[in-house]
Amino acid sequence: MLPKSFIFPWRIAIGLLILTSAIAPLALNYYVRLVTSNYLRTDVAEVSAKPIAIVFGAGVWEDGTPTPILADRLQAAVDLYKAGRASKLLMTGDNSSPDYNEVKAMQEYAEAQGVPTNNIILDYAGFSTYESCYRAKEIFGITQAVLVTQNFHLPRAVYTCRQLGIQAIGLGTPDWGKFDQNTMIACSVREFFAVLKALWQVRVTRPKPTFLGPFEGIK
Repeated sequence: MLPKSFIFPWRIAIGLLILTSAIAPLALNYYVRLVTSNYLRTDVAEVSAKPIAIVFGAGVWEDGTPTPILADRLQAAVDLYKAGRASKLLMTGDNSSPDYNEVKAMQEYAEAQGVPTNNIILDYAGFSTYESCYRAKEIFGITQAVLVTQNFHLPRAVYTCRQLGIQAIGLGTPDWGKFDQNTMIACSVREFFAVLKALWQVRVTRPKPTFLGPFEGIK
């Protein structure tokens, strides 16, 4: 049997390890919010003009129309465009199968609101926030942009793009209080862990996106 003087320090060490494991993810999420806080906006009038606004996909219904969360992002981007805060819109989303096309739905929404087709750029391989930011820089040559998404997602999006070489600011659209509580709880839990993954990707692994392809640029 081990003496008490030997067991006690190990109990402290295990307790500290458990405590650190619980606190570290919270601290990392706070860190991302803190370092992006100066780049986050909630009003179109507060956004300085940029060459392009990047709109992140957020799902479409079976009939091909945007979900309410995506529709809110799109409307905010259209408002930016009409206010002269963005000259073009980059729609980035998932078109991984013929019967699922986020970017087409995004394009149609913006066109219906009066945005000319030649001012809408489509990224069919934006399968994640990381891949969308990576491709925006490497495929489309974007170095400055306004990112449009809900407030809960905005810090991660801005952090990711800035770490990948885009001078990004963000326009956040309402989430808590607008969408039902269960939806927002699910989104917030997912976002908590997505921030940790984003930190790992941009600070450690820097993986290539699923698809790259030739440089296209934006005229």
